[in-house]
Amino acid sequence: MPLALLALAIGAFGIGTTEFVIMGLLPEVASDYGVSIPTAGYLVTGYALGVMFGAPLMTVLGTRVPRKRMLMLLMGLFIVGNLLSALAPAFSVMLIGRVVASLAHGAFFGIGSVVAAGLVAPDKKAGAIAMMFTGLTVANVVGVPLGTLIGQSVGWRVTFAVVAALGVVGLAGIAKLVPDMPRAEGVRLRHEMAAFKNAQVLLAMAMTVLGFGGVFAAITYIAPMMTQVAGFADGSVTWLLVLFGLGMVGGNLVGGRFADRALMPMLYIALGALSVVLALFTLTAHDKIASAVTVFLIGALGFATVPPLQKRVLDHAHGAPTLASAVNIGAFNLGNALSAWLGGVVIGAGFGYTAPNWVGAVLAASALLLAVLSAALERRAGAPGGVVAGSAPAERRSAVAHH
Repeated sequence: MPLALLALAIGAFGIGTTEFVIMGLLPEVASDYGVSIPTAGYLVTGYALGVMFGAPLMTVLGTRVPRKRMLMLLMGLFIVGNLLSALAPAFSVMLIGRVVASLAHGAFFGIGSVVAAGLVAPDKKAGAIAMMFTGLTVANVVGVPLGTLIGQSVGWRVTFAVVAALGVVGLAGIAKLVPDMPRAEGVRLRHEMAAFKNAQVLLAMAMTVLGFGGVFAAITYIAPMMTQVAGFADGSVTWLLVLFGLGMVGGNLVGGRFADRALMPMLYIALGALSVVLALFTLTAHDKIASAVTVFLIGALGFATVPPLQKRVLDHAHGAPTLASAVNIGAFNLGNALSAWLGGVVIGAGFGYTAPNWVGAVLAASALLLAVLSAALERRAGAPGGVVAGSAPAERRSAVAHH
């Protein structure tokens, strides 16, 4: 694997850290600004919404910019956002800083996926994408716990200053190691938009929303579930999240390795097993050891779907994959928001803290059904990777001209 992937992984590490570390620092931030915990929660919601809307926006703005330069600009935006958060004199200013940082998130992973895939041979593309996403998964094992510890010990502002410094390292790495990769000649915004007329691209994005939504339906409520149901002490939630992060790292690497060999079978196995494990979590949540193992498996199986789904979007978006790739990153955040809301609904309805696991199981099973449908449509259309029935004529011309 080329060293350029290391630079992308460092950037991903910084982005992953800033996305999730705020969850462990909400009490400190709320106390400092004199706001309630629910109000401080807008820092999480604002970031997620920024990713959803920022992914297509920043990608569209960058259609005329060479990919390496765009990645550098995005890391610059990320640095500015985190510095603004670290120095914010008021809560509203910090919220703006969070949104500014989030605007870089989706486009970085979207464009980064295209760049990573372009750095290696065709049979290693999913592995290259997984290598970049390793930075995001490792952030949950190292960056988030360490950032939380720093924030609780020295001050949360120091945490965001350190994250900004990580962004500087990532920016320098991209400038030094990533080769110049000009955008594909002849590809315009209309070509990028044409990808959304492809049923396979839309199905892959729907699988992303539902599959990863299944993961976050359970993980969003892991703290009350583990303390109130499994009987863990409050302080144990941190290492349980580290265990979840370790599962993410392993699942991401395995998913990347096998997606290059058998993409759809990898999705069938991961989504099918994820739905079963989530359903079983309603039982295993009552035992400490069993629940800890389940948390690890949810992380592993959930992230085993990331490289194959991202690669599938790239494959079926043909010669103009950048926008579709970035929007698929936004789809992960849409899944997170949707599942967290549904999980809250069933808890609020009185079904208990384990009820979100059933929500997650249904979402993951729905993603599996879409995977089966997607493969059936692909077989009907002809050879794997071919243009599916229902694609627009303009897209077919783009696929021929730029694939």
